Amino acid sequence: MLRAILRTGSFLLMASMLYTGCTTQATGRFYGKTEAPKNNVLRYISGSEPESLDPPVATGQPEARVMMALYDALVEYHPKTMDPMPAIAESWEIGAGGTEYVFYLRKNATFSNGDPITAHDFVYSFRRAVSPELAALNGYLGFYIKYAEPYNAGEMFVRDRDGRFLLKSDVEEKAASPADVPVADMGYPTEFHKYIDSPDRLTVPRSEKARNELFAGNAKLKAAVEGKELVPIKGEDIGLEAIDNYTFRIKLKQPAPYFIGLLGHQLFRVVHRPTIEKFGKAWTKPENIVTSGAFLLKEHRPYDRVVTVKNPNYWDAEMVRLNGIEFYPLDEATTMMNLYKAGSADAIYNHTVPAAWNDVIRQYKDEYLNHPEVAIEYYTINVKKPPMNNVKVRQAFALAIDREALAKFRKTTTPLVDFTPEGIFPKYEQARTKVYTEELKKKGMTMEQWKARAFDPAKARQLLTEAGFPVQQNGTSFAAPSFPISDVELLYNTAESNKAIAEFIQAQWKQNLGITVPLKNMEWKTFLTYRKKLEYSGVARAGWVGDYMDPFSFLYLFYGEKNDSSTGWFDPKYDRMLDEANRELDEMKRFEKLALAEFMMIQEQPVVPLQTQATNWIKKPYVKGLYPNPGTLHAWKFVYIEPDPNKWDRDVDNIMKVSDPWVDQHIARLMTTQETFNAQKKA
Repeated sequence: MLRAILRTGSFLLMASMLYTGCTTQATGRFYGKTEAPKNNVLRYISGSEPESLDPPVATGQPEARVMMALYDALVEYHPKTMDPMPAIAESWEIGAGGTEYVFYLRKNATFSNGDPITAHDFVYSFRRAVSPELAALNGYLGFYIKYAEPYNAGEMFVRDRDGRFLLKSDVEEKAASPADVPVADMGYPTEFHKYIDSPDRLTVPRSEKARNELFAGNAKLKAAVEGKELVPIKGEDIGLEAIDNYTFRIKLKQPAPYFIGLLGHQLFRVVHRPTIEKFGKAWTKPENIVTSGAFLLKEHRPYDRVVTVKNPNYWDAEMVRLNGIEFYPLDEATTMMNLYKAGSADAIYNHTVPAAWNDVIRQYKDEYLNHPEVAIEYYTINVKKPPMNNVKVRQAFALAIDREALAKFRKTTTPLVDFTPEGIFPKYEQARTKVYTEELKKKGMTMEQWKARAFDPAKARQLLTEAGFPVQQNGTSFAAPSFPISDVELLYNTAESNKAIAEFIQAQWKQNLGITVPLKNMEWKTFLTYRKKLEYSGVARAGWVGDYMDPFSFLYLFYGEKNDSSTGWFDPKYDRMLDEANRELDEMKRFEKLALAEFMMIQEQPVVPLQTQATNWIKKPYVKGLYPNPGTLHAWKFVYIEPDPNKWDRDVDNIMKVSDPWVDQHIARLMTTQETFNAQKKA
């Protein structure tokens, strides 16, 4: 997602003895005061203070939840499944080959100031999101768009004296892939389309130093570029086109079967160009902001609240039932639970019920939501610095953690040894089992032996010894005196929950390897950049929520030399395997190819997977349409407050199966436009 990082409140494991202000005895049917607010305003605890209210700038789940209230997109997440459904785009079609998308926009969509939302606004918003000037951390999500990545990197096209642009195929042994759709097939043969649908142009770095480094290993490329004109790539060059006011085209650099599902992400939500150009960085202040979603920004008190009210100019305003939403940015679990119990909050975000209270809170079956989540918890490893540049050291650290014990400590998670979450993508897991079984057979191993990677301290000590750091046994304890402990740290972002996990892992490594890794904490905003730039030594805390409902959202973290894994690990072979998978049209064959790439990567151990997350949150029974979907991202226009206790939610373990007539009718109405379009195309 999102750069969908799990923020400071993600792993709330604070021991109950630290807090005595809130009792947790189960008394009565509901947990605390349970009265529907008479002003019809939802009070929602959303997580950390938003780093920004500018959609492409914000990176985390807390911001994403607020963005989904303030800004609209081409598609919106289904409230239960997070599958894409029509929003400003009434319908869309995909070119044969999967690299071209045409969206047909509804004509009654406007910004909050009444200005119409057109295809030109999406062109601007998408270009801005991937622009080098904005340098958005989430910008990589737009790199599927043709030429977006080299544009973001400030690269150049190469043009000869005759005005011809050099193509990738001019310098590559393998010719570039042909365009997937002839110009006339989609019905919009514009001049821009002729250009963007043509074979890929060659791009090179803007920096002379970077070019020389590139040329050093490629004499053919150097000869081809020498003496040619270098032309900067502009936003106008990337694969985005407003065919007319209400027809928007996107051209991708390669097939991406999950692309439609990605477009609900905040990076792709539409923003108002005149406001941004007028106010610059101050455009998101309440007195300046113009938005596009179901709610308006009324007030923003940093570290206190974000107050929104219903947007009367929203294209679907008559279906929005809430008068407003008040988002409360909080990280501290006991404060959240006290507010909820006192009736001052109606719902709380994911991973917020403290582990020490979990057994009590789960008794409130009309309120407690613990469902599968497209999210994982793991530690990154800086593979660029010794001793963690040794794969055996990395494997030893991974094998020395008892994930079952960690899951019992956490109470809501399940152990994870691969990188994609368990229990979320059943077809992919089926394909992965098949592929892993075949690959392990080649190595003389079984799946049972492979699964033993979840915890094998003896093997961990053996690997550490083989890496040159002998582990000595003294009775029941171990020591690795030659291990350079001064070169390793365990970094986490400041929160009691993260500290608790770090201390658990630290104890595991001490017990099983004889190594006491020092802990280091850092505030969130500093932590994220520090980790990204590989300034840490050893391991660092991380979490990931899928940006879309596909395993590629996780595997893509390791794609490309400048990937977003915060590990420094990169392998061109891995990239080619992912590219090949996404060119595969058969779903199961694609999953098998993705699984083969995951198998290759995880053997290199650039990360230490720990847990698959679960939603673990609580809401009042009168809050309807707010579901524990896999990303805990809510399309707020489906949410409403039900004043009649007879219609309140009951037994929310089954909430995903229970029909809500109002929500279901609302979804069916929106889906009709795409379904009708598909039927007409077939006819």
